[in-house]
Amino acid sequence: MIRSSLESFVETVTTAGEITLADVRRLQRDILPHGPDDRDEADILIALDRAVAAKHCSWNAFVISTIVDYVVWTARPTGYVDRDAALWLVASLGAGRGPTPVAEAIAFEVAREAERADPALAAFVMRWAAARRQGLADMAAAHQG
Repeated sequence: MIRSSLESFVETVTTAGEITLADVRRLQRDILPHGPDDRDEADILIALDRAVAAKHCSWNAFVISTIVDYVVWTARPTGYVDRDAALWLVASLGAGRGPTPVAEAIAFEVAREAERADPALAAFVMRWAAARRQGLADMAAAHQG
């Protein structure tokens, strides 16, 4: 169940169209001082990254570390990303359209920090890293030509 303060926060920042430094601090201090309670709250943070275009630079570090901590160290089994958790995370980060750069970083950091992770997470990380490399190579080639 999503806490009402988080629901109110989502409404405020989506209406404003931005996440400010004050918003990030409010999340850290007042709304999610110990991180998400469940996958629904983690999903909200991941969705906010996609939905709100204007974000203070502190947002990236906050959401990456918060989701990594939740997936690797809060959710059970601690330190391990089992198949169920990996499939949930991949679906949430990809959102059917592919991950944002922050979502890619979350996947990479979860895979790096976990003691063991299901291969579905590694496949996701590798697939999108390869796609990003190809996109950068295509842009460089277009710029040279």
